[in-house]
Amino acid sequence: MPFLGQDWRSPGECWVKFQDGWKRSQPCATLLVSLTSHNSISFSVVNTEEKKLFNNKIVEDCEVAAKKRKKDHFNISTQSEYFYREKWIHVHKGSTRERHGYCTLGEAFNRLDFSSAIEDMRRFNYVVKLLQLIANSQLTSLSGAAQKNYFNILEKIVRKVIEDQQNPRLIKNLLQDLGSALCILVREVGRCVLVGNINIWVYRMETILNWQHQLNNLKITRRIGNSVTLSDLPLHMQRSILHRFSDGLDIINLGQVTSTLHMLSEDKHLWKSLCKYHYSEKQFCRHLILTENGCVDWKLMYFTLQKYCPKKEQYGDSLQFCRHCSILFWKDTGHPCTANNPESFCTPVSPQHFIDLFKF
Repeated sequence: MPFLGQDWRSPGECWVKFQDGWKRSQPCATLLVSLTSHNSISFSVVNTEEKKLFNNKIVEDCEVAAKKRKKDHFNISTQSEYFYREKWIHVHKGSTRERHGYCTLGEAFNRLDFSSAIEDMRRFNYVVKLLQLIANSQLTSLSGAAQKNYFNILEKIVRKVIEDQQNPRLIKNLLQDLGSALCILVREVGRCVLVGNINIWVYRMETILNWQHQLNNLKITRRIGNSVTLSDLPLHMQRSILHRFSDGLDIINLGQVTSTLHMLSEDKHLWKSLCKYHYSEKQFCRHLILTENGCVDWKLMYFTLQKYCPKKEQYGDSLQFCRHCSILFWKDTGHPCTANNPESFCTPVSPQHFIDLFKF
C-alpha cells in the first residue's frame, strides 16, 4: 500500500501488511543502490518473509497489468472489425429513450465506407456525384473528421483516375467545383465557417490545383496488341454500343476516333433516343429547335435542354433506404431488417436525396 512521503515529488514508500501490522518495505531500486555503494550490507537486512510477500505483490501487479493490456487490445480489435463490417447507418432526426441525438451528414459519410466503394465501378460515378454535391453546398456541414475523410477519399479517386486513365473529365468537373466553392468560402463568406486552421485549407487548395495540373497533363497511353478493337466490330455492333451511352459529350468524343464512328455519332435517331431518355415531351415543346427543312435537330436540342433541365441520373449501383428500419445501406452489404419482406420497403437513394436526408 503506497503512502506519500514528505516530498510531494517522491513516488512514496511501499508498505506490506503482516499479521502484526504494516511494515515499510525497501524499494528494489533503493536496495540495488545501497548494495552497489555499500558492499558490506548483506541481504539479511531484508526479512525473508517480507521479501517473499513483496515479490508476490510485484508478480500480481504484473499479471493484472498484462490482463488489462490483453483486454484493451481485444476491445480495440473487436471495435475496429465491427466498424469495418458494419456498412449501414440508422437515420434518425430526433432523440428518444432508445437513442440520443441525431445522425449527421458527416457521420453517415464516414460510416458508409466510401473508400472501398470507389473501387467498385458500379458505385464510382455515384460517389463522385455525391462528393460534387457536398462541395457545392454542404462542405461546411461536415465535421473536422468528416472533412479529413472527404479529402482522403478524393485523393484516392484522383490516384485511381491517373493510374487507370478512366473518367478524367468527371474528376476535372469535381475539382473545379470544389476549388470554386473553397475560394468563395475563404474570400466572401469568411474563414470562420471552415473547421480547422486556415493553413490546412490553404494546403488543401494548393493540393487541388496540383491535382488539376496532373489531370490536365494526363496522356492516355495507346494500348498496342493483337486484340479486337472497336473499329474491328461490325457496323451494327458499333451503332448498338453508341446507343448505350448516356452522355452526349462521350458520343462526340468517340466520334472523333474514326470516320465511321463520326458518321454513326451524327445519326439523328441516336440523339432522339438520348433526348427521350433524359427529358420529357413537355420539355421538348418548350425548347423545340427545327432545321431549315422543318425537321427537329435532336442533337442541338439535347445540348439546349441540358442548359435548362437536369439530366436523368444513371448509376450502376446506389445506396438503398429501408423505410421500415430507417436504415441507409449498400445493396450488396444489406442490413439487419426486421420486416417480413425487406425488399418491398427498400428504395434507391440518389446523391441529392442522400444529402436531403440529413438536412434539419
